[in-house]
Amino acid sequence: MHLELHLAKLPVEKMRELERRFGEIEARMSAGPAADVYVKLASEYSELQPVVTKIRAYERATAELADINAMLADRTTDKEMRDLAEMEKPEVEERIEALEQEIQILLLPKDAADEKSAILEIRAGTGGSEAALFAGDLFRMYERYASTNGWRVEVLSASEGEAGGYKEIVATVSGRGVFSRLKFESGVHRVQRVPETEASGRIHTSAATVAVLPEAEEIDIDIRSEDIRIDTMRSSGAGGQHVNTTDSAVRITHIPTGIVVTSSEKSQHQNRAKAMQVLRSRLFDMERQRADSERSADRKSQVGSGDRSERIRTYNFPQGRITDHRINLTLYKLDRMMEGEIDEVVDALLADHQASQLALLGEQQG
Repeated sequence: MHLELHLAKLPVEKMRELERRFGEIEARMSAGPAADVYVKLASEYSELQPVVTKIRAYERATAELADINAMLADRTTDKEMRDLAEMEKPEVEERIEALEQEIQILLLPKDAADEKSAILEIRAGTGGSEAALFAGDLFRMYERYASTNGWRVEVLSASEGEAGGYKEIVATVSGRGVFSRLKFESGVHRVQRVPETEASGRIHTSAATVAVLPEAEEIDIDIRSEDIRIDTMRSSGAGGQHVNTTDSAVRITHIPTGIVVTSSEKSQHQNRAKAMQVLRSRLFDMERQRADSERSADRKSQVGSGDRSERIRTYNFPQGRITDHRINLTLYKLDRMMEGEIDEVVDALLADHQASQLALLGEQQG
């Protein structure tokens, strides 16, 4: 997806500062600092490297264009050299324009949560058993996508549907940059297909709700012990895969907000830790949503607004079609997407979000 918009001027001072800082980090890393300092420097180095590489390419290209223009302005330049310069000029100008756009995107304000792992919650909506089956299909789609990216998926709690699938499933997706790739999946996913139990072949419509929350660390959100109530219950294990008759399932209620989380793995200690992990992430997400609303109460962009009640995508099985309603993107590769090949949609949503940010930046600078 190309971003057809007028780019604001590149912030030259900021670019020089980034290059200076990058050079300073390289020098400090070469000097052999202590291990903990080296780890911090290496992290900043890997963040700065992509943008500094583009800035240096941009500087080389602008210097090349200046040489070409000087050659064309010089009356003593022979015809052969002039013809060559005139032929090269459009290609260099095109390269500069592309680099300007790439640098603008790399310099956009980053979502602090982008690099985090995520909590993935999928709940069956309208449609009974068919909705639960679809919730299961969505979970498998994200599981496969996670696998191709080298991320680890761990189910925290699951409530199975009567005919299969899930009434509700909550899992952690661990890895670098998980939230940045999955955050636009939050919302209502609608499915249109003929249920296997439907003899007349009529198409049914059902839905599932997806919520993707950035995984919060203890440093991100502090939960006071007097604000929570912890109950233990008998558990038959996550998804009924193992039987455990001890009182191991844990339910934690956050009294100020009324948020309730449960975890039903083998160990009560593990369950408490996992339930606290989900609670922290939900509270962190609530805080982010509140801050976002305050920052831009009249925000136009639906992409990234995280409105969980918004219908964002339709999966039409008879036609093999998937449509993302936020960006009017329709693809006829539903089977491959359900196998976890969702990069094309994720990339399109990211590009649209970046275009909105760039347009806003242009308005502010204009």
